[in-house]
Amino acid sequence: MLVLRSFWRHKELTAMLLVALVFFGLFRYGPMYGLIIAFKNFNISDGILGSPWAGLEHFRRLIADPNFYRIFRNTLIINLYYVLLVFPAPIVLAVMLNEVRHRWFQRLVQTTTYLPHFISWVIISGLFIYFLSPSAGVVNYIIQWFGGDPIFFMGEAGYFRPVLVVSMLLKETGWNSIIFFAALSAIDPQLYEAATVDGAKRWQRILHITLPSLLPTITIMFILNLGGFMSMNFEQVYNFLNPLNFETGDVFDTYVYRVGLEQFQYSYTAAIGMFRSVIGLALVLLANYAARRLSGGEQGLW
Repeated sequence: MLVLRSFWRHKELTAMLLVALVFFGLFRYGPMYGLIIAFKNFNISDGILGSPWAGLEHFRRLIADPNFYRIFRNTLIINLYYVLLVFPAPIVLAVMLNEVRHRWFQRLVQTTTYLPHFISWVIISGLFIYFLSPSAGVVNYIIQWFGGDPIFFMGEAGYFRPVLVVSMLLKETGWNSIIFFAALSAIDPQLYEAATVDGAKRWQRILHITLPSLLPTITIMFILNLGGFMSMNFEQVYNFLNPLNFETGDVFDTYVYRVGLEQFQYSYTAAIGMFRSVIGLALVLLANYAARRLSGGEQGLW
C-alpha cells in the first residue's frame, strides 16, 4: 500500500515511467520472443511455433562458415577503433569547451558540432566519397599540390576503416558530448575557485577536478557502449561499402542484411544476432564487475 500511495503521490512521474515501460515492453522485450527462431528452421507459412526445431544447427553453421572469421575480425577491429578513438572524442571536446572563457564561441562550436548528427548517413557518405574522389576530390587536390599521387580512398581496402572512423568522429562527436557537458555543469564551481587560490594551473584543475568528476559518467557510458560492441552502424557501413573495400568492410550487420533479407535465411541470421547479443551481455557484465572492483563499489550500472 505504501508503494501504491507513493506512486499516486508522484503520479506525473509515474505516468512518465509508464510510457518508458510500455515502450521497452513493446519494442525491446516483446520482440525477444522471436529469438526462438534461432533454434528452429523457420518457415513463414508455418509460423514461429509451427516451424520444426533445429537445436544448435544454425550456431554450428555460423562457426563453420568460412566468412565468419573475416566478418568477426572486421567487426572487432572497427569497434576497437571506435572504442579507442571515437568514444574519447566527445569527452575531449566537452573538457576543452568547458575551459573556453568566451561563451559565444563555446555555443558556436557546440552548435556547429551538433548539426552533422541530424544529417543522414546517405548524405554524409556521399560528401565523403566526393571529397575523397581521385579525380575531383578536394583531398586529392591537396595531396597533388604537395607533390603526391592521387589516392583512391574508397577503392583501397586499407583506407576503409580510417574513413569510417573519421566520418563517425565528424558526425557524432558533438552530439555525444551533450551528456558530458551536462556532467560538467554539475561540478561545484567552488572546487575550481579553491584550486585556483591554492595555485593550481589549468591542466592541474582538469586532471584533479574535471576528469575525476566526469569519471562516473564516463564509466557508465563506456559500459553501455560495450553492450553494442559487436554491432555496427549499418547505415554508415552500408553506404561506404563497395566491392573494392569489401574484404575489410564487410561486418555482421551487412552480412545479416544480405543473408537474412536478400536470401530469406531468417533462422540463421537470428542465430547471428543472438551470438552478438551474448557477447555484448558478457562484455557489459565484465566491464561492470571491473568498474565496481576498481572503484570500491561506487561506480557501475548496478
